[in-house]
Amino acid sequence: MLLFFPLAYSSVCTTELCTIRDRWGEFAALDTRVFGISVDSPFVTARFRRDERVPFPLLSDFNREASRAYGVLYDDFYGLEGVSKRAVFVIGTDGIVHMAWVSEDADVEPDYDAIREALRTAP
Repeated sequence: MLLFFPLAYSSVCTTELCTIRDRWGEFAALDTRVFGISVDSPFVTARFRRDERVPFPLLSDFNREASRAYGVLYDDFYGLEGVSKRAVFVIGTDGIVHMAWVSEDADVEPDYDAIREALRTAP
C-alpha cells in the first residue's frame, strides 16, 4: 500500500499516519507492506517517522518522481508548487491496483475501513 501525504508535521497528515499506526495490528494481520510518501526531504521524513513512532517506512519523493508518476501532485497547494495530494493505492501481489483513492481536498482523510477491505480482498 502506498500512502501519499502532503507534508509531514501538518495536522491532517499527522492524524492520518498516526491512525494507520494505531490500527497497525489490523493492517499487519493482512500481511501488508505500507510505504508513506511525501515530497518532504529524507531528513524530515525520517524525523517525522521517529517522532510519531510510525511502524512503516516513510519515503522522500523530494524530486516528485513517484507523485508525478501516480498523478498525485497539486499544481498549487496554498502557494506551494509540487506537493503530493493525499492518496492511497492498494497494489496486490499480482501488481494490479485494487484501490485508488485520491483527494483533491488535503483536509479529507481516507476511509480506513475501505482500505482494510481492499487489502483483505486483494491477492
